[in-house]
Amino acid sequence: MTNRENFFSLIRRQGYEFVPVEFHLCPSLEKEFRERTGSDDYEEYFQFPWRYIEDIRLPGHDVEQYRRYYKKPLAEGAEIDLWGVGHESSPHSMHMTYMRHPLEDAETLEEIMEYPYPDFEHGEKDHQKEQVKKIKERDLIAVGNMQTTIWETAWYLRGMENLFCDMMEEDEMAVYLLDKITELAKIRAKAYVEAGADVIYLGDDIGMQHTIMMSEDLYCTWLKPRLTDIISYIKSLNPEVIVFYHSCGFIEPLIPHLIDAGVDVLNPIQSECMDFGEIYEKYGDRISFHGTIGTQTVMPHGTPEEVIAEVHKNLDIAGPKGGLMVAPTHLLEPEVPFENVLAYVEACRTYQKKEQ
Repeated sequence: MTNRENFFSLIRRQGYEFVPVEFHLCPSLEKEFRERTGSDDYEEYFQFPWRYIEDIRLPGHDVEQYRRYYKKPLAEGAEIDLWGVGHESSPHSMHMTYMRHPLEDAETLEEIMEYPYPDFEHGEKDHQKEQVKKIKERDLIAVGNMQTTIWETAWYLRGMENLFCDMMEEDEMAVYLLDKITELAKIRAKAYVEAGADVIYLGDDIGMQHTIMMSEDLYCTWLKPRLTDIISYIKSLNPEVIVFYHSCGFIEPLIPHLIDAGVDVLNPIQSECMDFGEIYEKYGDRISFHGTIGTQTVMPHGTPEEVIAEVHKNLDIAGPKGGLMVAPTHLLEPEVPFENVLAYVEACRTYQKKEQ
């Protein structure tokens, strides 16, 4: 099989010939990778199966306009993203920031409506088709990344507590904000599909370490219909596009709803929060998976032999038909020994399927 054939067959649970490798390194591990290998690109070096397509470009979008939304000025050196969300950095975190919410003081629907959302409709898209063409010419999978699709983008703008209150009170501000973000997500998704994306990666963190972030009723009232709308729209444009969905944490009660919404592949199935064997037994005939190798446990604290065993165990659970793109569940942090990164790669390269 070619890389593309192998990927599609694995994800569609139709069998596979080899196990793809995929992970994300923090800056210190990336530096160690360069020192050990002399290579600057670990995606190329380890032959990842996919590459990401750049999002719609917004060349005239001035993020400085959002400073007026912060009654308390942003800290010196803070960055403002294209949605206007302020990110104040911390020297104690590798990839987290203290987030400031430009709409947290909004009190009326008019304030929500008048906010200058990114204008994806009139952004530049031509580069996407060229990128997809080059990706596919190399027998790779073209991925459009749209994580933080609805819920996270909304609460980043409004503040989580405020948005929860708006939803519980059925406030029209929540309706407008979530609908607006859904509309913008569909514009971005359309651009990716028209460019020829094989995969669109959606996601919102809706789980915590031991429980879901909101009640099932609240999720089904506010988020499930909008996610379903986006996925239905993607599939109407091209039914062959594979939809990945990310949520950290414990989300087992919501998995049936994600399947109903049209998700094809669920990431990451954190081993610290859910048991992959149990999840696969319940849902493995209806959805595929990406992840399952714990970045809070085996990757930082296990031996290379334990990493290999965990990878092989989870691949055995999925069986010869596939349905699992096995990978670490999150960014690999500084405490992960590089030998464990290499062990993960070795485990994927050396795995022998057990016939069932």
